[in-house]
Amino acid sequence: MKFLHSMLRVSDPDATIRFFNLLGLEERRRKNVPEGKFTLIFLGAPDDEGGEVELTHNWDETGYGGGRNFGHLAYAVDDIYETCQRLADNGVTINRPPRDGHMAFVRSPDGISIELLQKGDRLPPAEPWASMPNTGSW
Repeated sequence: MKFLHSMLRVSDPDATIRFFNLLGLEERRRKNVPEGKFTLIFLGAPDDEGGEVELTHNWDETGYGGGRNFGHLAYAVDDIYETCQRLADNGVTINRPPRDGHMAFVRSPDGISIELLQKGDRLPPAEPWASMPNTGSW
């Protein structure tokens, strides 16, 4: 398993980037998603290929309250189906199953959202995951 990133929802991406620049992080990549009306901006420390901070700017957002600005932790896993099965077998609810062989979301006991991403290429769709519905917000 490899730690990938922590996601923060931001209202003012420019101000947030300036803040993280002051801490020594730099922008690594950016993706605008017009159909979803959001932008993803990934920041990281120079000479550190480790975990990043993902800033998510929802274009229509008018302010975050109640801790909704913290999004999730993300990990790359060797086999997303095996990982989800092991978690489910131990009582963890799979909020967003890995139907596509690429991505799943689970929650910690304290409600922290955890994104699981398949290392390398996505796996072919497999049951029971391919037909499993979402069980909650992720």
